[in-house]
Amino acid sequence: MALHTDLPIYKAAYDLLDVVTEITRSMPRDFKVSLGGKIRDEIVEITVLICRGNVYRDKSQPLLDLVERLQVVELLLRLYVDKRLIARPQYAKAVSITTSIGKQANGWRKKSASSPVA
Repeated sequence: MALHTDLPIYKAAYDLLDVVTEITRSMPRDFKVSLGGKIRDEIVEITVLICRGNVYRDKSQPLLDLVERLQVVELLLRLYVDKRLIARPQYAKAVSITTSIGKQANGWRKKSASSPVA
């Protein structure tokens, strides 16, 4: 079993946290605290779920929770762009990372469901 910090999905989640931190920096203070704090908390929880998925025998629940939290992040990003809090290129960059994380999580979940538990 690889360290969770060496997994491509973890690296993508970290990149997403980095992008969102930069995006949040330029927001008005009231949005920075409320929405910015919420999205950062969700992404941190995503990284925790990646760690859990890496160590749990039954990976299905942590990975399902990860996908659910990823949907919350995508919803908040959509709100950011609709309220003109971020530019479309920033949104596009963040969503490309969330898409990558989602594909990796679903692939990991399918692979772990099909492999026998040792």
